[in-house]
Amino acid sequence: MSVALYRRYRPETFADVIGQEHVTEPLMQALRTGRVNHAYLFSGPRGCGKTTSARILARCLNCEQGPTPTPCGTCDSCVALARGGPGTVDVIEIDAASHGGVDDARDLRERASYGPAQSRYKIYIIDEAHMVTSAGFNALLKIVEEPPEHVKFVFATTEPEKVIGTIRSRTHHYPFRLVPPGQLTDYMERLCAQEGVSVEPGVLSFVVRAGGGSVRDSLSVLDQLIAGSSDAGLTYESAAALLGFTDAELLDATVEAMGAGDASGLFRAIDRVIESGLDPRRFCEDLLERLRDLIVVQAVPDGAAAVLRAVPADQLERMRAQAAAFGAGALSRAADVVFAGLSEMTGATAPRLQLELIAARVLLPGAAGEGGYAARLDRLERRLDVGGVPTSAAPLTPLTTEAPVASRATAPVASASSVAMGAPHADARAPDPVASAGSVAMGAPDADASGGAASAPSPSKGPGGLDAAAIRRAWPDVLAKIFETSRGTWTFVSQNAQVLDYDGERLVLGTATGGLLNAFRSGGRTEHVRQALIDVLGVDVRIEAVAMDGTGEGGAPATRAAPILAPTVTAEPPAPPAPPAATAPHPRRQPQTPPRPRPAAPANAPNGEGATWSRAPGDQGTAPSWATADPEPPPEEPEPPEDDELTPLERARVEAARTPDPETHVADDSAVSADDEDIEALGEVGIPVVERILGGTIIKDELS
Repeated sequence: MSVALYRRYRPETFADVIGQEHVTEPLMQALRTGRVNHAYLFSGPRGCGKTTSARILARCLNCEQGPTPTPCGTCDSCVALARGGPGTVDVIEIDAASHGGVDDARDLRERASYGPAQSRYKIYIIDEAHMVTSAGFNALLKIVEEPPEHVKFVFATTEPEKVIGTIRSRTHHYPFRLVPPGQLTDYMERLCAQEGVSVEPGVLSFVVRAGGGSVRDSLSVLDQLIAGSSDAGLTYESAAALLGFTDAELLDATVEAMGAGDASGLFRAIDRVIESGLDPRRFCEDLLERLRDLIVVQAVPDGAAAVLRAVPADQLERMRAQAAAFGAGALSRAADVVFAGLSEMTGATAPRLQLELIAARVLLPGAAGEGGYAARLDRLERRLDVGGVPTSAAPLTPLTTEAPVASRATAPVASASSVAMGAPHADARAPDPVASAGSVAMGAPDADASGGAASAPSPSKGPGGLDAAAIRRAWPDVLAKIFETSRGTWTFVSQNAQVLDYDGERLVLGTATGGLLNAFRSGGRTEHVRQALIDVLGVDVRIEAVAMDGTGEGGAPATRAAPILAPTVTAEPPAPPAPPAATAPHPRRQPQTPPRPRPAAPANAPNGEGATWSRAPGDQGTAPSWATADPEPPPEEPEPPEDDELTPLERARVEAARTPDPETHVADDSAVSADDEDIEALGEVGIPVVERILGGTIIKDELS
């Protein structure tokens, strides 16, 4: 029959106790100086050495060469209190869990009055002291407060707060604590060497985690692994399977999928967890442990080996690569999400569902509100490292080359339909200053300065290697971001817009009709799309839209005619007729004849109003020189035909030309109306005008 490891390797001196130097060194000093108290309270987690230290203290007190911090180990008392020794009647261990009543306390008090049989002191070790009842403590109070010279008390407990204050105040309290993992790992390596058992890297880290810092629990786990090991020793696979820990390969696949944002790979890893029979909660614990290790590797890349001493060197290199795939904020947030999900998983009826929800939260940092800002910032910074993000302050260059500044003011804007159909411009002397976005999106040739057709632009890539195809693949994520910002914009864009072209500076969206195009341009929808691209893809571009049916601005020519203005007369002699403007109104609203001029003023009008000329609306200038001084009459304009001479189609066109478009026409209060009387043609000025037109009465004073 084999003896358990924790019994075979129980310490016999204070020097053998590991991880409790803050307790053993003061006790050894008290033994050296002879300042040993009559009562001690040892508290701390289970298996950390409380009862063992109490036995060592009794051994040091009753050694024939003592009291001494280093018992000799050869005297009768040391041999009796050693490992496997028979014990002595002067050292009494009491389990308070079964002997904590008032009667047990009275019996102890009566027996304590007798002196020791063989040793120097009679020592009472009361284990699980918190189980003593209040009546039992009260029965012990007097003897603990004023014990005989030959009696010493040692109370050991995991819950010191349950020991009544009157007892605690009469003891020296020494708190024990869990053993650090590194120190415990070294201790078990020495034990395995003494036992002649080979151990693969990573096995002892499983043992330490299973033991939870308790020496006794860790040795029990190690004893179990050694008992079931083969001639090959302790292997990593057998230890992981027996203790229920996740295999490192599965953890690597999970973490790498998280870092790359690979939803397919992450959910395949979760499926492997369930199919292999692993406990989802244990998997979450292992995943959280791995994320913690990655945070350490990212924080101290050069000193990670000193912190993570139980991690093999090859695994540490893989962890460095995994940490590089995350940003600092993304890694910390992933650990927070897993930790929160682990807390919610307690008592869950569907652990797989809970685990998949945790994975979904990790993959979607944009849906996490303020908690996902750092993760999104990390993603933008990584895109900056790849190709850079254009700032709004940088000048945005259009897709086509603009005309020189000198000719831009005079060159007309080419019709979008002519560009889309490859037709030459109306004016071949100057290139088109503003090309239609629709022509670029549809790849139509444009006319150059010589009238020839240029080749269609080739697809270009923007920052980070993105092109139109990449934008289309990421468009569902962009729409999801737009949904968070504006439900109205999301509804419109998701149903009525599609990506046509992208070159890194401008994103062209296509709508079905001109009406939808006008609706998209209103309400700040372009800014919503632009901000969503910044948040999701890390690109800041100008958003443009075109109508794919050729209507509206950016598609075909506008369907509304420009307002017809009367010719403005200047003070210089009339110049020869200029060629018609390139931007003529739409043929459907182009009148066949110019509007009829205003009637000429009567011949007897003062100030030379007899000349035939009309003032343009809003013109406040003086009469032309040829109207008064120049004897040569102005060129006669052809007399327009009367309305009854026009065909019905021509009459409708004239009326359409006379009626301004309500969408483009803005009322001008200073403009001359058709029914206004000419003040210069009235023959009356001053007071007669006021009396006749305004109906006023002038009260004349003496000065008038």
